Amino acid sequence: MRILLISGIVFVHVPFDPQTSPFLGANGFVDWIRVFLGDSLFRVGVPCLSAISGYLMFRRGLDAFDYGKTIRSKARTVLLPFLIWNLSFLALVLLAQKGGIGFGYLPDAINASPREVATLALAIESLPVNVPLYFLRDLLLCILLAPVLGILIKRYPLIMLAIFFAYAVLPVPSGIFLKKSILFGFSCGIYASLHQINIRTLDRHAALISTLFLTAAVMLATALYWTGPDYPVWIDMLRSLTAVCGIVGSWAISAILIRSRIGERLSGSEGLSFWIFCAHYPLLIAFWMLWNRAAHPGLYPLFYFATPILALLILVASNHLAKRLVPKLHAVLTGSRAGRSNAAAKRLTESGTNPKDWPDTSSPKEKATR
Repeated sequence: MRILLISGIVFVHVPFDPQTSPFLGANGFVDWIRVFLGDSLFRVGVPCLSAISGYLMFRRGLDAFDYGKTIRSKARTVLLPFLIWNLSFLALVLLAQKGGIGFGYLPDAINASPREVATLALAIESLPVNVPLYFLRDLLLCILLAPVLGILIKRYPLIMLAIFFAYAVLPVPSGIFLKKSILFGFSCGIYASLHQINIRTLDRHAALISTLFLTAAVMLATALYWTGPDYPVWIDMLRSLTAVCGIVGSWAISAILIRSRIGERLSGSEGLSFWIFCAHYPLLIAFWMLWNRAAHPGLYPLFYFATPILALLILVASNHLAKRLVPKLHAVLTGSRAGRSNAAAKRLTESGTNPKDWPDTSSPKEKATR
């Protein structure tokens, strides 16, 4: 799921300017596709990734949750990569802008106040300079709040989920979070883990759920296309609603894709997904700067569809090279995720949560047929 969601997030961050906005409708159906992919379908990535994190954090139960150990672990696997990737990009931006390059494409870091620079570096009040890494910032907040969230969701699950759902969907201030859906997604994962929800029971309905989710994404994209870029409040709420409901939709789609050979191969690519997530935005910005020097705005659809594919190819190759040539640095940059799939599977087996050991919820007829 992670590699699929993060590959989709690459499409969300493909740059454009007012001349090439999809909401101008200059390219007809192509622009609708851009809205569908970037503003509807792949917006489920953030809440769904949050749900995965919440689920895995409490997979051994609340009593076995070691807060100190978790904080130490996440400092290495989340905080350290966030700092390295974001501060490195900020240093590159400062260097480029000192040479007169990058203005208009990136925040004016060289003329920013100390407070603004601190936010670009650490995402204190707003987005970091490497924009997608706001997810890691909000995820760290969820991790810090994990014991409180775990206790509340264990004792008052439906009330807490209803509160966090309203927080994610309704037009209320975001408070300390940059993306409200992250808290709801993380809490959903905690709920499924602590209350031992067998999420594989959804698999038998995967085709129906996937169809409903994709239909909702199509309808949302159409509404966004006709009302954007300044959406009415109710449209913005609908977008948030579709994103959080996409947690279930994404799981259903993954249940179908995992049955394929390519799905099985992708399921073992955890280090790659983190590499793509942290490195794709600077690469997209570099492509955008080069494109604007050489191409006509009317050719933008070519840029939109070619750039994510080219970026993914480069990131896959660079991940492979880094893993071979500088394995220790690669492990740090990916939060020590590379090569952990087998170890993770072993831990899950030892904890009794191996998918093969999950309860069989098939009907008597299905069991007999099998």
